[in-house]
Amino acid sequence: MRMFVLTARRVPDVPSPLLVEVSERLRALGHEVEHGTPEQMLVDAVGITPGHDLYLLKSHTELALSVTAALAAQGARILNPYDACAAAQDKLLANRRLHAAGVPVPLTFVTAYYDRVAECLDGTPKIVKPLRGHRGAGVEVVKGDADLVGRSEPAGPLIVQDLVEGPGEDLKVYVVGDRVWAVRKPFSPTSFSVPGRPVPVTREVEDIALRAAAATGLGLLGLDVIEGTDGPVVVDTNYFPGYKGCVGVAGPMAAYIHDYATGAVELTLPPMPLSAQPAVIGRERVSVA
Repeated sequence: MRMFVLTARRVPDVPSPLLVEVSERLRALGHEVEHGTPEQMLVDAVGITPGHDLYLLKSHTELALSVTAALAAQGARILNPYDACAAAQDKLLANRRLHAAGVPVPLTFVTAYYDRVAECLDGTPKIVKPLRGHRGAGVEVVKGDADLVGRSEPAGPLIVQDLVEGPGEDLKVYVVGDRVWAVRKPFSPTSFSVPGRPVPVTREVEDIALRAAAATGLGLLGLDVIEGTDGPVVVDTNYFPGYKGCVGVAGPMAAYIHDYATGAVELTLPPMPLSAQPAVIGRERVSVA
């Protein structure tokens, strides 16, 4: 089968060792594998048509999602499926799906104005980040009204979450099918490019990861987890992450991609479950039906 991997430009701009090894393993299984970065292409918006048997969406950029949407609309086979990737990129939707599946997530609000962010401040720090952000871009801690004074309005919608106090390191959890890996590393604006330190996966974390995978319809999945005083809390979700620091992931990943390509594995984004509670608008719960 012919496969095409849609990649993002990496920091530093060198090929991913994991993707190189996975591609070699797929070629050994008889597949043709090509790589390309949408931002470096000149894409014909009218003429774009599927030319490969499987597309692997490894980029989180808006252009990569648009190209994938055009391919998926014409019946192209995508891993992860386009609708599941688009839902995971939307942090409001991802949070809602995880909560409904029993995955622990922080209290979360969405707004496009800083004065509404101020309404969420209750004496405890908040995490504020872009609704469709990735790679940790734009994530900040807001501790009080003084942190919002003098700001121009944000460029786009914001997620506002309770800050979960943890041990000072994020637990990065990675899923391939029904296999789970974990690494620990300190958060920083560039931590996405740094390998973590492999750690054992507890049964609790494994259960959370597999619940999240089922809820999001993703077979290749990453979770950012804070190990708080009340247990692990998922603060972010990513489709097809980098798996940096994971040991022994290339073989299972290549096998999973092969099984998906040949139809032995299927992925479906489950229907959005109905909420058992009224919607949260401002700090009050009201019905929007």
